[in-house]
Amino acid sequence: MRAERLKLGISQETLAELSGIHWTALGKIERGLRNPSLHNIIKLASGLAVDPGTLLAGLTRADLGPLAERESAADRIRRTRAAAPKRAKRAS
Repeated sequence: MRAERLKLGISQETLAELSGIHWTALGKIERGLRNPSLHNIIKLASGLAVDPGTLLAGLTRADLGPLAERESAADRIRRTRAAAPKRAKRAS
């Protein structure tokens, strides 16, 4: 998102105004401190005049910055299932 904003030569405040989101939220998103909702991704893409997919292309979990260190819901489920005792199969 930052790269697209810089291509246009606009500030965070201007993009926030064009997108209809608060500039502090935009700053947190750009720094990886906050994950935008799908709704806000669409609003930001509109403010940048790009397809929303452009903002997501090539992103991985590692791109989440400090948020990447948190255990995902999928990882938590896998860990819980791996630690659970195996159930014996019933005879039919």
